[in-house]
Amino acid sequence: MMIELLLAVTFVGAAVTFLAPNRVAGRLAFAISLVPAALSLWMFTAFDGSGNALLEGDLAFESRAAWIQLADYEISWFVGVDGISLPLVVLTTVLTTLAILSSWTPIDERQSQFYGLVLFIEANLIGVFVALDFFLWFIFWEAVLIPMYLLIGVWGGPRRKYAAIKFFVYTNVASLVMFGAFIAFVFGLGDAVTSFALPEIADAMVNGDGLQESVFGLGETTLASVVFVALFLGFAVKVPVVPFHTWLPDAHVEAPTPASVLLAGVLLKMGTYALLRFNFTMFPNEVSTFAIPIAAIAVISVIYGAMLALAQTDLKRIVAYSSVSSMGYVILGLVAYTQFGVGGATFQMVSHGLISGLMFMAVGVIYNATHTRMVTDMSGLASKMPVAVWILIAGAFGYMGLPLMSGFYAEFAIFYGAFGSELLAYAPIFTALAMFGIVIVAGYLLFAIQRSLFGPYRLETDYDVGPAPVHDVAPMFVLLGLIVLLGVAPELIFEMITDAADPIVELQGGDA
Repeated sequence: MMIELLLAVTFVGAAVTFLAPNRVAGRLAFAISLVPAALSLWMFTAFDGSGNALLEGDLAFESRAAWIQLADYEISWFVGVDGISLPLVVLTTVLTTLAILSSWTPIDERQSQFYGLVLFIEANLIGVFVALDFFLWFIFWEAVLIPMYLLIGVWGGPRRKYAAIKFFVYTNVASLVMFGAFIAFVFGLGDAVTSFALPEIADAMVNGDGLQESVFGLGETTLASVVFVALFLGFAVKVPVVPFHTWLPDAHVEAPTPASVLLAGVLLKMGTYALLRFNFTMFPNEVSTFAIPIAAIAVISVIYGAMLALAQTDLKRIVAYSSVSSMGYVILGLVAYTQFGVGGATFQMVSHGLISGLMFMAVGVIYNATHTRMVTDMSGLASKMPVAVWILIAGAFGYMGLPLMSGFYAEFAIFYGAFGSELLAYAPIFTALAMFGIVIVAGYLLFAIQRSLFGPYRLETDYDVGPAPVHDVAPMFVLLGLIVLLGVAPELIFEMITDAADPIVELQGGDA
């Protein structure tokens, strides 16, 4: 019942915060968020699962109860975690707590509603990572959209309504495509499944009878390919990958900083997590068929996202396009179908969540002090707010893959796994092209740092700039510490990740 307790505390905490007076909402939300953070960390230390949740794995903290009978199919409350989902649950709870703490300075109106929505997002994000019944998972998946839409649309910048609507339309249409494809897929399995439990569906597809010979007028192979592509497109929008990325920079620029932290740190991982659970676990044959197009999309996302970042002068847009590039690495690791490829991709989800969260917090602190994010409007900030600036620089080096930081190990594992992939044709070429993205990342980050943080002090606005408040830099210190910790000791999570990733790799006969 630990997962139920985790969800209940967060949902109840969101409701309590909604009803609290504005003057205490921020402190109350922070105190409440410490509880799910502590529970998830305890779950991490007590984790005793093994294998993969969808492939006959030994789940941790599992519970299941019948819920609704829908014709011939049972919908159940089915939750549990394995070595892939648990690190993402911990990432969600820790990052939410730190995001709330970083909100105390910029959020000065309707605080109770803001912090209540943040906790509501946290609860549903946890649900996405623990749910093992498709309908239950889809409820959590869709419920994340509403509070994020409100956070952007109510507390965002001048073009917040446009950005919020664009975010909602893109992601909701993608969800409809994904939902229709999965339902068609389940019907195509016929009598092989009697519920929407993801392990049962995966078992029927991988080890059981598979799809029927003719469904909706389509043959087995054709239906599997259509469903695979539709699911991929639905999840690719959430990641996002090129060319479905255009909603992300607008959402980031207009969103308040804490919402950007959660959007980049956790919400984007919903897409890559879903790709891993559905496409790369349930459709191993189709992965072989579409490996080259998927790898091409990954490399294009890496290079194009980095090139777009190079052309920006808004610090938030720079970090936003960096996320497009970083998620391209995750896709490349997944399609490699090797232990280090899939394991590195999952490790990159956690690493990027920490680094992008740190970068957006640092940009937010600079904006709070200067009221501008434009690189051309400022210089010499290191002399005025040295602690925040040097943490931002450390985060930038983490993005570049500096050794002894989590970004280095994540990218190394992905490159090592992708280079040796037997599934992906021309794997060394794709890997080499993706590695070039690091050079571009270094170029735009170093350029932005040099222009805005060093040199003689100059600021186009009339605000006095001084050291950032302790409650602004404290969460950044915590994130930086976690980035270094996972860079120095990646085995803290990498071993549990690969334990859950190995059964996926073995579907292709790969070396686990």
